[in-house]
Amino acid sequence: MISVYTVTKGFPLEEQFGLKSQLRRAAVSIPSNLAEGLTRKSRKDKLHFLNISQSSLSEVDAQFEISCRLGYLNENEYNAIEQRCSEVQMLLNGLIRSIES
Repeated sequence: MISVYTVTKGFPLEEQFGLKSQLRRAAVSIPSNLAEGLTRKSRKDKLHFLNISQSSLSEVDAQFEISCRLGYLNENEYNAIEQRCSEVQMLLNGLIRSIES
């Protein structure tokens, strides 16, 4: 989610401690919880952290939609981000399914 940092550089200054900061925190949470979950020994613990990662991804997705509606992103930027979020969501879903079975 390094691209989140790149995209949010162009956000207005008044969003420095608002949407920009929240987006960056949620984006960092995705791989952080993925990494932590995959090091856990029990399936229950693994799934817990992977579910947190999914929740953070949903948060990023929603916040980028808000950003687009506020005019901080153009439609092409938003569509590219939406596509990337969908791809990551599919990968996370597959990983969760493989751990559940």
